[in-house]
Amino acid sequence: MNAPFPSTTQNPSGNDPRLPLQLLIAAPRGFCAGVDRAIEIVERALEKYGAPVYVRHEIVHNRYVVDSLKAKGAIFVEELDEVPDDVPVVFSAHGVPKSVPAEAERRKLLYVDATCPLVSKVHRQAERQIEKGQHILFIGHAGHPEVIGTMGQVPEGQITLVETVEDVAALAFTQDDDLSYLTQTTLSVDDTAEIIEALEARYPQIVAPKAEDICYATSNRQAAVKIIAPKSDLVLVIGAPNSSNSLRLVEVAQRLGTDARLIQRADEIQPEWLEGIGTLGLTAGASAPEKLVREVVDRISEWRLVEEHPIAAAEENMIFKLPRQLTE
Repeated sequence: MNAPFPSTTQNPSGNDPRLPLQLLIAAPRGFCAGVDRAIEIVERALEKYGAPVYVRHEIVHNRYVVDSLKAKGAIFVEELDEVPDDVPVVFSAHGVPKSVPAEAERRKLLYVDATCPLVSKVHRQAERQIEKGQHILFIGHAGHPEVIGTMGQVPEGQITLVETVEDVAALAFTQDDDLSYLTQTTLSVDDTAEIIEALEARYPQIVAPKAEDICYATSNRQAAVKIIAPKSDLVLVIGAPNSSNSLRLVEVAQRLGTDARLIQRADEIQPEWLEGIGTLGLTAGASAPEKLVREVVDRISEWRLVEEHPIAAAEENMIFKLPRQLTE
């Protein structure tokens, strides 16, 4: 175990009736550079253009973040036709199909694209693969905004979604077809490796991306959970039910044989969850702010004498530039 934080026990004299609890806090956790950038884009747009600023889809998958931006003057909508003609609009960090900015330009809307640069990298790869005449097999989850956005970068019929190893077996392509693959950035590292292995076994000619598409933040957060889960009786993951990277963290812990629960806020935690728990693991998906982590620690401390231990899998110092239109 890594060196612990200084003890947070509130009564070192031993008179505190609360049972001790070892809390393993994963690092890195919470906001990634793409999320930081997307939130700052909305805040900068509000400062530059004034409220309201419209945002197509949740800027990131976190209700606390969305509500905080709403309070500052952001208005969230599902589709571009809900945006008036005379207000700025921000596209979410998950990316959008090409048809969305095209429609914004047709309407002469002022728009700011907050797509994560790592998602944009996948979009550019998709364009290059199509230019080379390759059919793309895209590994991802149907209906996720990032998947919709990436599949919308290429002409219809030139990209096929693959969700599972079983999907690979059902593909109608042959070893004579020009194929390549890409992946959603927030997938399970292990599950994706299995699907890629199945694709390469069935289609030896398939072309891989130049670099892994699963983003550094997703990989690092999963790696940290792989460290804390075997040492924990229960793992709590702070994140939204529609957050792919948060759901994957729950799955990583469960795959290692540790009970895991996804929560959005501290008030969801029930005291009976901690019955018989001596060591608790805690992490947060890439869209969850650190404030929510501290909320969880404070709530658990109402019932147990908490001693925190940070467990680090990697250090992150990635920073993405803001769009020029907000910095000039």
